[in-house]
Amino acid sequence: MRRAATIALVLAALGASGVGAYQLAPSPAPGLAHWRELGWPFPRDGWPAGRAFRCEGGGCDGAELYIRAKRGFCNCNRGVADDDEVDRVADIDLITPRFAATAPGEVVRVGEMHGRARRYDLAISDGASHAAVGVALSRRCDLFVAAAQGRGDASAMQHAALAFLETQQMKTWVTAALDGK
Repeated sequence: MRRAATIALVLAALGASGVGAYQLAPSPAPGLAHWRELGWPFPRDGWPAGRAFRCEGGGCDGAELYIRAKRGFCNCNRGVADDDEVDRVADIDLITPRFAATAPGEVVRVGEMHGRARRYDLAISDGASHAAVGVALSRRCDLFVAAAQGRGDASAMQHAALAFLETQQMKTWVTAALDGK
């Protein structure tokens, strides 16, 4: 009886501390993007599922970011060399098959990886205007892709997404995903 009471007391204390930690956790600083993880929203295909995030604040409110590794998919010598390759591999077609590039892409870097980013307009079934950014980065013979989409400005989405991918937490995950761990 005493043991059950002790266990109940410990569980209650742990529950209270968890609620307290949640309620006292700092909210993101105003004006900064905060990314919250979601479940991978796309059906299975030939590549492992990735990770998905929704942005809150920082000029990219509501934007979603989908990232994943595609091991053994990249040209080992050139990496991601042109916009056609970004169009093919950046997973924009998972969001909708109806997308159109709005301008030529640009060279981008995330950590030791380099590649290209390109902005798109999406034709979404809800009829609302959506923008997207596709990013394809290479490391040796492997590819890391990211697709961000939302109703906001594509430039702000790209900036927030690349800043998020530069965080130590994301660089660690990307390295592990590309290493097959």
